[in-house]
Amino acid sequence: MTNQPIVIDDSYTGRLSPDSAPQRRTLDGATITKMSVGPMDNNIYLVVCSATQKALLIDAANEAEKIIALIEQEAPGIDSIVTTHQHGDHWLALQDVHAATKVPTAAHRLDAAALPVSPDVILEDADTITVGRLSLDVIHLSGHTPGSVALALTEPNGRAHLFTGDSLFPGGVGKTAGPDEFTSLLDDVETKLFGRYSDSAVVYPGHGKDTTLGAERPHTTEWRERGW
Repeated sequence: MTNQPIVIDDSYTGRLSPDSAPQRRTLDGATITKMSVGPMDNNIYLVVCSATQKALLIDAANEAEKIIALIEQEAPGIDSIVTTHQHGDHWLALQDVHAATKVPTAAHRLDAAALPVSPDVILEDADTITVGRLSLDVIHLSGHTPGSVALALTEPNGRAHLFTGDSLFPGGVGKTAGPDEFTSLLDDVETKLFGRYSDSAVVYPGHGKDTTLGAERPHTTEWRERGW
């Protein structure tokens, strides 16, 4: 692990590559730092409460040393790690990051058994995760995996920030094993995300660039017709 400070780009665009500097977005009461790790361009997100410096890591995906260094520099007050779903590229660094931070981990019960660290907290739909003075809503989106979850952080001005794992990307929902799983996922995404949050909601996916619900909403009928 290097002792060189990590340079954080505060000109947030949401477009990263594994060679890019992490980017930080400043919200009312929170910051979100996004970093790309590993050969599959996995996004990890560090959500920090500005008032208390308590923090949440979303997906200890890969390159544990990079994640640990980011936490030590930007979020020494980390108090939890959430895994959005059971696919290995989203938890390859979990065991090492958990050993370094010694904080509780959380995941949905339907994906918990597949993880290398047994979750301390079992998440269910409509649960709330508290990070300092922040509250993030847990949204179960079944389809990409049985226990996939999204997390929603809503600013005081009403704008939502949705961490969707591999359930929603720019251009469509995540990959599914078949038509039944596809229908389940799209139904959940339409009901629990598009049906609940406004067009201004920012989507932070598990890979690649960010989007908004407003950019994706006009295309949901096309996605359903396209199928899985």
